[in-house]
Amino acid sequence: MSPQHQPQVSVHIRWMIRRDMPEVLAIEKAGFEFPWSEDEFVRCLRQRNCIGMVAETDEQIVGFMIYELHKNRLHVLNFAVHPAFRRRGIGRQMIEKLISKLSSQRRNRIMLEVRETNLPAQLFFRELGFRAVAVLREFYDDSPEDAYLMQYRYQSTTETAPAYVNRISKLAG
Repeated sequence: MSPQHQPQVSVHIRWMIRRDMPEVLAIEKAGFEFPWSEDEFVRCLRQRNCIGMVAETDEQIVGFMIYELHKNRLHVLNFAVHPAFRRRGIGRQMIEKLISKLSSQRRNRIMLEVRETNLPAQLFFRELGFRAVAVLREFYDDSPEDAYLMQYRYQSTTETAPAYVNRISKLAG
C-alpha cells in the first residue's frame, strides 16, 4: 500500500510521563539526522513552561510533541511521528490538539522552526494553516542550515471573515 492510501489512525493524546522516554527516544532517533539526547529531553521537560505530549494507539507511542508555554504563544520545540505511522493523520491530530488550546484572549499563536531542507515538514505545517514568517540564518548548532520560522494564528470560529467590499459599487451607490 502506498503511504497516502494507508488507513488513518485514531490516537489517544496524553501528557508525556517518564516511562514514555524509551519509546519517545526511539521515534526521535528514527526520525532525525540530529536527534535530541535523553538529557536534552529531560532538561527541557524539567522547565515549568515546557510540556510533553504523546500520541498512542494500541498502547504503543506513535508520536510526540514538546512545546513551551509563553505569555501569548505556544512554541513547538520538537515534534515527530514514528516513520511507520506517517501520513496517517497522527501529526494532524496532535497539532489540532495544540490549536484547540489557543484563544483570542491569551495564547493566540503557535510558533515553530523547520529546517530549510525538511520539505515534508514545511508542507505538512503549511497544509494545517502555518505560514513561514522569517528565515533564521544558521539556526542549528549541528549544521550551518537555516530554518524557517513558521506561525499559526488563532482564528475564532465565531468571528466572521472580513467582508470584502467592492469599492467601485460603494462609490457609485
